[in-house]
Amino acid sequence: MSALTLTPVTLREARAFVARHHRHHRAPQGGIFAVAAAERDEVIGVAIVGRPVARCLQTGGFVAEVTRLCVLPGHKNACSMLYAASWRAARAMGYRRLITYVLDTETGASVKAAGWKCVGEAGGGSWGRASRPRVDLHPTQRKLRWEVAA
Repeated sequence: MSALTLTPVTLREARAFVARHHRHHRAPQGGIFAVAAAERDEVIGVAIVGRPVARCLQTGGFVAEVTRLCVLPGHKNACSMLYAASWRAARAMGYRRLITYVLDTETGASVKAAGWKCVGEAGGGSWGRASRPRVDLHPTQRKLRWEVAA
């Protein structure tokens, strides 16, 4: 196995990678920036950073969220590399906090290895309501929110 490297990627390219490879989510609608991990000049993973999905966290413009992270199976350390690179880039742009969510059935080893802290449970459930029915195309289980701050 050759060394992993970080490489620039456009939001359009990152969204296409997520659409092809993410195991349980569609690509997000937009984002602020994206970063990719490559092996032998081939992209094996991407992170997309955008505004926080939760409106209550969109205060002051100093919080961003890793809205998608997608890595092909078998590439050890790529996830933590992308989380760490996302934080370095966000901090360089003036963000003071970066958040992400992982399913409560996942270990969170990658975000922990990147130096992030678990701040508790969040989310889960369906967005559908009797007055506004929706088809859930994502996992509805509880999530854990992780963050890193300056």
